[in-house]
Amino acid sequence: MAYAREIEAVYQRTGLSSASALSLAQITPSQLKKVDAKITARQMEVLSGTAMQVLDDEALGAFNRRLPWGSYGMLARASLGAPDLGMALKRWCRHHALLTDDIQLKVVTTGGFTTIVLEERGDLARHGQGAREFCLVHVLRNIHGLACWYIDSRIPLQGAHFPFAPPPHGEAYALMFPGAIHFDALQAELRFDSRYLALPLRRDEKALQQMLQRALPLTVRQYRRDRLLVQQVRQALASAEVLSHNADTLATALNMSPRSLHRQLQEEGASLQQLKDEVRSQKAKDLLHRTTQPVKQVAAASGFRNEKSFIRAFRVWTGCSPSDFRRGVH
Repeated sequence: MAYAREIEAVYQRTGLSSASALSLAQITPSQLKKVDAKITARQMEVLSGTAMQVLDDEALGAFNRRLPWGSYGMLARASLGAPDLGMALKRWCRHHALLTDDIQLKVVTTGGFTTIVLEERGDLARHGQGAREFCLVHVLRNIHGLACWYIDSRIPLQGAHFPFAPPPHGEAYALMFPGAIHFDALQAELRFDSRYLALPLRRDEKALQQMLQRALPLTVRQYRRDRLLVQQVRQALASAEVLSHNADTLATALNMSPRSLHRQLQEEGASLQQLKDEVRSQKAKDLLHRTTQPVKQVAAASGFRNEKSFIRAFRVWTGCSPSDFRRGVH
């Protein structure tokens, strides 16, 4: 509800009444005043969408100049022809600077991580810290939601940083930014796996037109499909510690629930057991080829609790024992 109060404050600053917008969103004046009250994603969509159109400002007063209705749609269209997500995000950030100089957005890739950095140039807190928070959250959710939509894939966040203290409604951040949340950071930013940048855009002009008819759900929707999940599972399973544990351990490492893990793998035509067998088999073969470690140590490094179960599984994978495989008898 804190965000609804910020939108109501924008109406007050412009001298307009928010009564109609609040009524459309089915938010009563008494509910608006409750400190710990909550609203649904649909209510937020109706309230913010109505305010943006009535005020003709998609930034809702956050910047020194208005962002007329359709500004973010224009940004989405300008990036639609990019060959991959990396280029689309860079274009989006560059074009955003044409709309306002109160913030600067940039895409920074270091190693296997990509960070979308939001640098504050103007005084976003001139209307209070709540207005500043709402602006930063709104922009970051916008770009993250659009990025997921571009490639039709969930992009798990490995970190979301915010340059303010945890707000009273801090528990809501886990819903908006699934992953590790960090408050009191130096600047606002989102971090994710760089491999998503290489994925091609899967949307065209027709899809864009349909999306723009109800674009605001992108700021709250979490995509089910993750087009890199299989690769991420294989990478996580490269650790012998993870290999030896169950779906709960792996799901925790990937910031998701075990149920979601199994469901999304199934959507990608894979299973956790299949991926574990692939990784275990390859790791065992590599160790048997490259080292002289005893079979017992190879078993442990491959995620098995005892040598017997490893030998039994290895025979299923290769048709021979680990010792015969090492000697080339297979």
